[in-house]
Amino acid sequence: MNLKNLSVKNKIPKFLKNKLNDKRIGKIYKKFEKSLGINENFIVAVSGGSDSLALAFLSKIYSIKKKLKVKYYIVDHKLRAESSIEAKLVKKILSKFQINAQILYWQGKKPKKNIQSLARTKRFELLVSKCKKFEINHILLGHHQGDLLENFFIRILRGSGLKGLISLSKKTKLNNVSILRPLINQKKEDLVFISKKVFDFYVKDPSNDDEKFQRVRIRKLLKELKNDGLDKGKFIKTISNLKKSNDVIDHYVNKNLENNTIFLRKEKQLIINDVFFKQPYEVVFRSLSNSLNFVSTKYYPSRGKKIDRIIKDIHKSSFFRSTLGGCLIEKVNQTVIISREY
Repeated sequence: MNLKNLSVKNKIPKFLKNKLNDKRIGKIYKKFEKSLGINENFIVAVSGGSDSLALAFLSKIYSIKKKLKVKYYIVDHKLRAESSIEAKLVKKILSKFQINAQILYWQGKKPKKNIQSLARTKRFELLVSKCKKFEINHILLGHHQGDLLENFFIRILRGSGLKGLISLSKKTKLNNVSILRPLINQKKEDLVFISKKVFDFYVKDPSNDDEKFQRVRIRKLLKELKNDGLDKGKFIKTISNLKKSNDVIDHYVNKNLENNTIFLRKEKQLIINDVFFKQPYEVVFRSLSNSLNFVSTKYYPSRGKKIDRIIKDIHKSSFFRSTLGGCLIEKVNQTVIISREY
């Protein structure tokens, strides 16, 4: 293939470029491109809402410009009677824009409690499994500026620590896969604009108005606070400053893991020396949480109260053995051994 043909192959189709030429969309895309900044293939999670449809469009343009391969997945949780119809409709609409999406289904019995949290966990399981299958290291999610603020308030109500308060950051790790949120600094209204302008469509999930869900109640509270003078810009600056502090702690956590643990691949055991537990408490807490996740290969860490209890127990001379997060934790003299629980 000559250079002329190659340039044609990677040229943005006219019907997509016409949308990108809109002044407002073009400005949003430039901000998106700078925020994403990767040169590797990736997966995009599409729900059908305005945020994820905007993400689908922006990432399609990005993939053409950067000559990357992208896989789009719609997760049908089957929690609502109309969810399968909506998923097929979203797939059909995306196909008109050369965005070929595949529908993934949550099989099995559905929960009656803690629905949103469990659905989120299942969604990640399905997406991460596709990453492993196709050797892809990045998943893109459509979280935006509003989600960042909502998450902060939800975490405050849960009594979260520093890491929890800034957990919805631009980049996080899950089972060695990067979870990227390139829209985290974009406004909701801009994403709605793209969905309407490009697709003339987006799904309105009725659960977004159901006040039995905490996130919905928080969203309405934020609207009231905005009317009372809440400055989103200053609030986001506060979150940014907290993240910088969190990065410092993460630096020392990585040092602790590097200097005071050894992983025996054949035995699939993590050996921890006594210096590991002589660091500042927050460093020990995160280091142990990361260690349990690493050995168990689970998607989410154990609850903070349980990790706190284990740390206290390990310091006791009477401690011998316990289990947590799918792991067996044993103490031999001053050494702690973590193995996967079978």
